[in-house]
Amino acid sequence: MATAYHNLSGYDPETVPDGSEMNIGIVVSEWNGEITNALLDGAYKTLLKHGVKEENIMVEFVPGSFELVFGAKQLADTYEDLDAIIVLGCVVRGDTPHFDYVCGGVTQGITQLNVDGFIPFIFGLLTTDNMQQSLDRAGGKHGNKGDEAAITALKMIDFSLRNK
Repeated sequence: MATAYHNLSGYDPETVPDGSEMNIGIVVSEWNGEITNALLDGAYKTLLKHGVKEENIMVEFVPGSFELVFGAKQLADTYEDLDAIIVLGCVVRGDTPHFDYVCGGVTQGITQLNVDGFIPFIFGLLTTDNMQQSLDRAGGKHGNKGDEAAITALKMIDFSLRNK
């Protein structure tokens, strides 16, 4: 049975909260920069599209995906007015267990930040088997996971504000 490919970044803009009063941090891995810069571009443009002011988007870079957790924690501690932090990275499976350790560590770290923190930390880490899968998810046939992370941030900020 053939699987139909479709863009997974489609959403109803009417369901997205207005971001005009929101402050959002983005931490981006420099590793696999072709992919992570495309994710950043998608997230940034989507935030602007939904009203987040350019001056209210703080972007910082870290060397690799494993450093995303520390970068997100530092950003939260440094800029206390942030309403959410998006982490963007890309880990491509190789021939060693490095992939499993990095992906597991980042997943656990972001989960812990969400449990311990007072703002949402949005998981935007691509974990793919090959570079083509990454390209497909960074503006290719499966959309841009950066867009999806931005929409998630806006919705989670709204959720958080409604439930305080």
